[in-house]
This record gives sequence, structure tokens and C-alpha cells, in this order.
Amino acid sequence: MLFENVHAVLFDLDGTLIDSAPDLGAAVDKMRVDRGLASLPLSHYRSMAGAGARGMIGLAFGWTPEHPDYDQLKEEFFVNYESCMTQRTFAFEGVAQMIQDLEVRQLPWGVVTNKSKRFTDPLTQAMPLFANAAVVISGDTTPHAKPHPEPLLEAARRLQMDPSRCVYVGDDERDIVAGHAAGMTTVAATYGYLGTQTDVKSWRAHAHIDAPHQLLKLLSV
Repeated sequence: MLFENVHAVLFDLDGTLIDSAPDLGAAVDKMRVDRGLASLPLSHYRSMAGAGARGMIGLAFGWTPEHPDYDQLKEEFFVNYESCMTQRTFAFEGVAQMIQDLEVRQLPWGVVTNKSKRFTDPLTQAMPLFANAAVVISGDTTPHAKPHPEPLLEAARRLQMDPSRCVYVGDDERDIVAGHAAGMTTVAATYGYLGTQTDVKSWRAHAHIDAPHQLLKLLSV
């Protein structure tokens, strides 16, 4: 499959461009240790790294957002994460070259994430990878988060691009749902946090990639 007339490429952040699981896991694991509980390995947390606080707290303590003390625990997690979020977070292998290749082709690119601006801005500003990002949309940039299409549509507006000329790449089903709803071409990234039980084909993405460099093979420019 070859995508024609692509004018911009947008990406999810965690699990698609960057591996933030080590810092997310460290932030919530500190909460366990501070309470006298045993530390858990990163492998315990990795599969839910894309789910943010909900996923991390659920794995560490078995709590859901319905728990009466959940909000307090969530803010503690956020404070811990703020203090460490650039210590162990790196771009996935091949991502930097992929971004460089997009820039050589003069294709604007950007980020649309459900991560809140509180974390997205300092994280992307600290990583040279994002120096040339044409747009960065956080989970609270618009009144809606993915799977609602509005964050993607806002990115297209800021780029002054027709959404139908944009490709959206993500590692979660909500990314593909949002991309379809926005009228974009969708690509599922399978190299991030997907568990072995995930049926990516059921997401109905236009294509999937098992490594970042494969994206370039889908673009006709």
C-alpha cells in the first residue's frame, strides 16, 4: 500500500515516538516503596504505559478511578512523574532517523497525544527530537481527548492542512478510532507497548508498521 498526496504526518507520543515506560513505572513504583510495599519490575508496568496514571495506578495498587482515594493517589503519581520524566525516556530505535527522513522530504510533522500539557510541553522541550515539530497537541489542548477526533482536527487546522491529507500514527486503538473520525489515513505502530494478545487488525487501520522506518515506505513523496 502506498499513500498518495500526504501533506503532513502526525504521531501519538508515548509508545509511538518515545519509550516513557521506564519513567512512568519508576514514578508509580516509588509510591509502592514509600508505602513499604515491594518494588515491581518495569516489565510489570510496560504493557499499560500508554494508559498513563490510570494504567500505572491500576497495576501498582489495583485501584480504579472509582476508588475514593484515587484522585489523591493520581496527583502523587503526577508529582513523582514530573520529577523524573526525562531521566529514562528515549525515542524508540529508528524514530530519530524516521523524523530526519520526513524533514528531508519537507513533510511537516507533529504530535497529538492524550498526555496533558503539564507533561507534554516540558518533555518535548527537553528532547532535541522535537525541535522541528510543526505542532504539538496535548490531551487538554482541546475540550476533548482521543478517541474524539477534535485534537487531530485542531492539529490539522494549525498546520493549515486538509485532514484527508494527513497521516496519523499511533500505538493504541483509540488513536486509530480518532484518526478515522478525523478523516485521516491511519497507521498502527506495533513496536510500542502492545501486548501479545492485542489484535491490531481489529482496529482497521489503513496500515501497520513493525518498525519506524517502515512508515517511509508507505509515503509516495
